[in-house]
Amino acid sequence: MTGQYAHTIDAKGRLFIPAALRKELGQTFHITVGQDHCLSVYSDESWAAFMDKLKALSYNEVKKLRALFAYAADCEPDGQGRILIPAKLREYAGLTREVVVIGSFDRAEIWDAERWAAVENDAFASGELESAMAEMGL
Repeated sequence: MTGQYAHTIDAKGRLFIPAALRKELGQTFHITVGQDHCLSVYSDESWAAFMDKLKALSYNEVKKLRALFAYAADCEPDGQGRILIPAKLREYAGLTREVVVIGSFDRAEIWDAERWAAVENDAFASGELESAMAEMGL
């Protein structure tokens, strides 16, 4: 998935998911905590692949991921393309009103707009992006 989309969360905690991402995510998808205090959104296929990776982990490793499962929710967009983000997930990611939805390889991520701006600025200012691309031969 690719792209960056600025949107707002309404008073009921609903967020519009861009059509381009909904097309890749499918009719139902899975949302949970992500790294760096964002939310990760997986298609059924990506979620199943993620679960398969976890099957190879030891009990102690899986135990560390309990919060990931406790916070996970299944989502189905309404007729207007919106999903309800549970309060505990909004709180974890610091989502208030202004958010950014990005495509991130096999998933989408939902970020508080200010937090995303800081991450984005840091990636360019620090040379982190260019360095990572060079390491991969891109």
